[in-house]
Amino acid sequence: MGRIFGTDGARGVAGEDLTTELAVNIGRAAAMVLAAETGKRPLFVIGKDTRISSDMLEAAVSAGLCSVGADVLLLGVVPTPAVAYLVKLYGADAGVMLSASHNPYEFNGIKLFGPEGFKLTDEEEERIEAIILDGVSVYDVKQGAQIGRVRRCESAVRDYVDHLALASTGIYPGQKLLVDCSNGSASATAPLLFERLGVSHTLLHDQPDGLNINDRCGSTHVELLSRRVVEGRYTMGLAFDGDADRLLAVDETGETLDGDHLLSILADFLASKGALRKNTVAVTSMTNLGFFRRMEEQGYRTEVTKVGDRYVLENMRENGLSLGGEQSGHMIFLNYASTGDGQLSAVMLLEAVRAAGKPLSQLRGLMKKYPQTMKNVRATPSMKADLDRHPAVLSEIRRWDEALSGRGRIVVRASGTEPLIRVMVEGESPEEIEQAAGDIAAAIKEHLI
Repeated sequence: MGRIFGTDGARGVAGEDLTTELAVNIGRAAAMVLAAETGKRPLFVIGKDTRISSDMLEAAVSAGLCSVGADVLLLGVVPTPAVAYLVKLYGADAGVMLSASHNPYEFNGIKLFGPEGFKLTDEEEERIEAIILDGVSVYDVKQGAQIGRVRRCESAVRDYVDHLALASTGIYPGQKLLVDCSNGSASATAPLLFERLGVSHTLLHDQPDGLNINDRCGSTHVELLSRRVVEGRYTMGLAFDGDADRLLAVDETGETLDGDHLLSILADFLASKGALRKNTVAVTSMTNLGFFRRMEEQGYRTEVTKVGDRYVLENMRENGLSLGGEQSGHMIFLNYASTGDGQLSAVMLLEAVRAAGKPLSQLRGLMKKYPQTMKNVRATPSMKADLDRHPAVLSEIRRWDEALSGRGRIVVRASGTEPLIRVMVEGESPEEIEQAAGDIAAAIKEHLI
């Protein structure tokens, strides 16, 4: 990826890495690229999550867009997939989402979507990045009547929830949900959605204050949700992340279902309806071995991509697939949406549970999850760059690859969204995989500078 855009847009600490100046220039460059493609005055929609810096970045991106002649429609606080949907519904030329997803409140990000609701291609991001890196002299700054205008949209939440409700076929008798909004974007949409679905529900972490997004809550911290589900005798817990493009679930016994569990359940559901295109699911290299074994048992095929929902989506579009996702909880239903959507996934899960006529714990048990451990190593850009070529690190990875041959696997990769190198080891023995991950992480710390 480039110097500004990673695997999921531009991201960093707001005011430090992601400054207002950079946000203005991303707006300017994005408008210039899109205007060149359309040949007309472009319209951008902008959505944001609840973190304190989102208002600041909304103003900065809007100013940049307007300065080069683009009009702006502000959606307010909405999930990332709402921007992807509404950009097409409203006939806009592009969409911007201001969010750092599951990261702490001090981070923020800028994600860009094209007119069909898909994330921009690498080529389009590279063109935007090139304009920014060339500097001020290249910006086509407008004057007078050519300056863009800003309007606020009052119907964004309602229009998006209407779209989600179309995936539901009716009410869900016997279900009692506990819904963790992560003090993020779902706080604006989940109340209306679950009321529309007619399902008994209680909301948790739905009072954002700008600082509490993802703070010991949501899909990255399901411990409290799990405990509350059991204590309150709920049939299911649902946990979204900060921008509500991910979903994890908790069954009635308090056990967590990650994206692999959920994709396994949803693959069966879509297949039963004849809606699992090519009997294939697209997943990433981080997917648990148990998922692949389950797919084989059911006669389904899998496509394996690099880590990142954008790569899953690219594979799905190339191969004409209807279902794909990640262990982290991104799930993409290409018949319904152009990006991962946590709340759409929740609706589909409710449909799957109702169709199966079994509690979520029984559906979870259909997939055996193999022990898996993850070590995160703090990493600079130079450490990430050297990861695939340092002899001592590669030697340690090879040593454990050979030791685990036939009984496990290793995935070592640089995160595209955080300053981390991730070491994932999976196998039959928890002790062995813990040792392997620790040895590889230690080699990274010792040899990469």
